[in-house]
Amino acid sequence: MEFFRNTNIDFLGKKWYFLAFSLIFSVAGVFSMLFWHHIPWGVDFRGGTLVYVRFSHTPDYSAITSEMDRAGLRSPKIQGYGAASNNEVLIDLDLRETSEQALEQGKETIIKALETNAPAGKTDLNNASSLTIKKYLLDKDPLHAGFDGDQKYSAQAQAIVDYREKVQGGVLNSPDQLQSAAGVDRAVAASLADGFFVSDFGVRDVQIIGPQVGGQLRTQAGLATIYSLLGMLVYLGFRFEWIYGVAAVVTVFHDTLITVGAFSLLNRDITLTVIAAILTLIGYSNNDTIVVFDRIRENIKLMRREKLSEIVNRSINQTLSRTILTAGLTFLTVLALYLFGGEVLRGFSLALVIGILIGTYSSIAIAAPILVAYQDWRIEKGKRAIAMPARVR
Repeated sequence: MEFFRNTNIDFLGKKWYFLAFSLIFSVAGVFSMLFWHHIPWGVDFRGGTLVYVRFSHTPDYSAITSEMDRAGLRSPKIQGYGAASNNEVLIDLDLRETSEQALEQGKETIIKALETNAPAGKTDLNNASSLTIKKYLLDKDPLHAGFDGDQKYSAQAQAIVDYREKVQGGVLNSPDQLQSAAGVDRAVAASLADGFFVSDFGVRDVQIIGPQVGGQLRTQAGLATIYSLLGMLVYLGFRFEWIYGVAAVVTVFHDTLITVGAFSLLNRDITLTVIAAILTLIGYSNNDTIVVFDRIRENIKLMRREKLSEIVNRSINQTLSRTILTAGLTFLTVLALYLFGGEVLRGFSLALVIGILIGTYSSIAIAAPILVAYQDWRIEKGKRAIAMPARVR
């Protein structure tokens, strides 16, 4: 199957338009990384605290931000998490303490920040642990259990938490819901109203990543990218010529720079999954470039009398149909992943969407012109070397 047959597009004749396009996006990305949003490292790399919260209603992001600010938790990053109907949000905070005590203190700080209308003297049932509920029931003793209270109320407290987490998804709308909960005694459920209230949210999980771990991950991600580029340079140097390897590395660097710059311009976090996508794109772009290079090498043997620029143009046109088919199908796949894959895969799929477009473009518009420019430079250098002795005479 071919989309194009016998095309004769002068790609090299448009190289200055391609160069202008690449310069605009590269410079914009570099300026964003240097002066505007910088490199938006995710919590995996910079360290911080991730808080997973579920609400009983559609969350108001601006209200959450205001409540965080009032509690002294500055510049939180808030984004939807999971299906929209789940009303879940992920709050990214710049809290980097790593001890268990700091973890509990951070959780309590976040809960207090979101509890704007908490009744005095009562505990939030949506964020209470089974131990807290058990202590309350032991003091209240609604079952008149006496010496058997510890065991009975442990089971009752666990049944309450299980119903809240497994049946109601982590958020109770009313304490009355516990009247019909499996394993919860009606007397126990009725007694909770005296000491507990129900908020409109529940903190599902809190994760803390220390700055030292983040720094190590950042270093390892950079080394992985550098090693992949060096490996590509060596492979292409032996497979073709060194100029082919240099052209491919420059092309992939161009692709990576624009992709990272796009994340900076959009202020989207660069996480471990995004780094995985970038490494995938290095291989994808390299493969596409090798297809063009291989056709150029074949045509050089068949078209010895032609200029290199004409050979390169012919080679790009001959592989154009294959490039469009391969890149088009891959792009549709990652676009579907971006649109329907959910928030967890959003950064990964966005990097693939940008990278496939740029990688396909650069194999034609960047890699090939580098070869021609190098060949022209060698010819010009040879002419100068011949002309100089003639001037001396």
